[in-house]
Amino acid sequence: MEQIRKKVIELIEGYNYKPLMFRELAVFLEIREEDLTLFSSVLNELEAEGLLARTSKGKYLRPDMANMTVGIIQINERGFGFVTSEKEEKDIFIPQEYLNGAMNQDKVLVKIKKTSSEGKRAEGEIINILNRANTKLIGTFEKSKYFGFVVADDKRITGDIFVPKSEFNGATTGSKVIVEIIRWPEKRRNAEGKIVEVLGFSGEPGIDIISIAKTYNIQAGFPDEVLRQVESIPQVVQEIELSRRRDIRNLRIVTIDGEDAKDLDDAISIERLSNGNYLLGVHIADVSHYVTEGSPLDKEAIERGTSVYLVDRVIPMLPGELSNGICSLNAGVDRLAFSVMMEIDSSGNVVNHEIFKSIINVDERMTYTNVSKILLDEDEDLIKRYEKHIDDFKLMNELCGILRDKRVKRGSIDFDFPEVKIILDKNGKPIQVKKYEITISNKIIEEFMLVCNETIAERMFWANAPFIYRIHEKPDMEKIEAFNEFLHGLGYNIKGISKLHPMALQEVINKIKGKNEEKIISALMLRSLQQAKYSHKNEGHFGLAAKYYCHFTSPIRRYPDLFIHRVINEMLNNNFMLGEKRQNKLMDLAIQSSKISTEKEKAAEQAEREVEDLKKVEFMSDKLGEVFEAVISYVASFGFFVELENTIEGLVHIDSLRDDYYIHDQKKYCLIGEHTQKTYKIGDKVTIRLVKADIVSKKLDFILEEGIVEIYKRGRIKRRKD
Repeated sequence: MEQIRKKVIELIEGYNYKPLMFRELAVFLEIREEDLTLFSSVLNELEAEGLLARTSKGKYLRPDMANMTVGIIQINERGFGFVTSEKEEKDIFIPQEYLNGAMNQDKVLVKIKKTSSEGKRAEGEIINILNRANTKLIGTFEKSKYFGFVVADDKRITGDIFVPKSEFNGATTGSKVIVEIIRWPEKRRNAEGKIVEVLGFSGEPGIDIISIAKTYNIQAGFPDEVLRQVESIPQVVQEIELSRRRDIRNLRIVTIDGEDAKDLDDAISIERLSNGNYLLGVHIADVSHYVTEGSPLDKEAIERGTSVYLVDRVIPMLPGELSNGICSLNAGVDRLAFSVMMEIDSSGNVVNHEIFKSIINVDERMTYTNVSKILLDEDEDLIKRYEKHIDDFKLMNELCGILRDKRVKRGSIDFDFPEVKIILDKNGKPIQVKKYEITISNKIIEEFMLVCNETIAERMFWANAPFIYRIHEKPDMEKIEAFNEFLHGLGYNIKGISKLHPMALQEVINKIKGKNEEKIISALMLRSLQQAKYSHKNEGHFGLAAKYYCHFTSPIRRYPDLFIHRVINEMLNNNFMLGEKRQNKLMDLAIQSSKISTEKEKAAEQAEREVEDLKKVEFMSDKLGEVFEAVISYVASFGFFVELENTIEGLVHIDSLRDDYYIHDQKKYCLIGEHTQKTYKIGDKVTIRLVKADIVSKKLDFILEEGIVEIYKRGRIKRRKD
């Protein structure tokens, strides 16, 4: 099959290729009669991938030969769409009447009907849907006498899904449901589906969060075979492990986490050596001892990829009996671990290290809050309570500063985005939204985990181990140049852009620190960079300015870390040598796991962000008409976004600026009044009034509270209608 595929691709990509019918192609490529079925499958496969297209007369050709291209369609709530294609510089606009049954995120073949001109986008029509993105949808069910329909939660899914009466499966009006599509939409005909699960009723506590999780295929419960395996795992460390591991239970070891954390997978120890260097111990829960390769637990873990944190709940990668029980490094109990002991000099260099399997017993379960109070506030009660650890905390703080200085000097980029803490009541209603303070103790853990991850990645690289690296590729230069043009408008620039080093971007961050435009510049910088991902190849981490990096320190909540532990275990057991067969199998698993884990991480991030947005809007929904102080965080042609002190954002639409006709300056990211020359730019402080909180779309609308209505009423300036 692969040979036939190769022959077809070589032919159609040839300069002189002319469209051919099926039989003509077969004759030209000398396909045997007995291979025609296989040949047809190859052509269908190439067509599904968008490498081949078929005319109405049945001739096969490259899409570009007929002014067609392949891409992913994103549909707007108002019904039209845009196709993003790697072969087109700009998105292709698709009017609603030319969607032809395509749904949001489908992979499509689009024919360009109007080329781009004078700043206008190209316009196209969907010719074929190559891959459907939405096989199941979440929505609200409505029942009538003879049929029902589901209104999708995702407003980009235009058109209700028709449900025959035989496929209600217990759903009633107002039910929040999962509907599986059994017949795809076509031109002028809605999709048809069947109800596969009733989640509950809209408005019930927790249903909103469950619905979002289900949208991203994030499952809360575990299969029976997984739970049966968990039941067979002892909840105490077995005596036999003492002979297989290094016993370091006498070491002063602490965990430092948030107050509500239950899955504690990293612990630390520290001491000063006689030569003045630091001996940092990072001790990570040995999850691989319990989650064995190929077991039901392992298969479920890779399918989930990561734990998901949704405001008031965690959907764990592993069942609670493991994540909060025997795998969690709880204080006062024996636990199995992988320990990495690193000797670090006064410049932050790891001059020596050792990796081994251990048995530990954590002395204290510390919190970020308490460690920070000890180090910064010198809290007397806490100092007395944790007396024997105080010198260790001071040493940790000292080493943290050294490691951070070293990382900054080499060019590591440090974004300072505020995190948010949303507090819900017992019914799932948000009662408080506030910034989450990052303290010195958070930074201690961050620096210690970073240096540990780098140490592990470098060791495994030189050992030629099958591995999963955390990589961050160099940015696309077109995006960086566009970002630099934006910076020029604000009086900044990136040095040495032709040979970009992360240090140049960190210099920009240093310059904007504390400025009004800090957040938007940081956000746009982040968008200009590639997304970090997992890979079996070591390609370095641009953002950290690191040659070697991996995720080793969170095996309870991330699958790549668990995989790495398994590899390290085998390397330790075999004197860092693996047989060819085992090496190849682990490499295949690394490739597979990297891809799945990257995809699952993205889904988790999207779900977490969507739940946060929902709860923020819900928090503001009873504050209509109230006035707030805010900062302009972004300016667009249709208005500007504002951010409140608690990180909540919303839009001031340009139509509400009735004191003048405002023109969008795209290069300077500002709106300028045509008559008054009044300017609204990023970083400006404004007083706003909340006028709309749309929970369904998760959006907030504000208007300015600066006498604009009175000015408009007095008719001092009439708004242009064009």
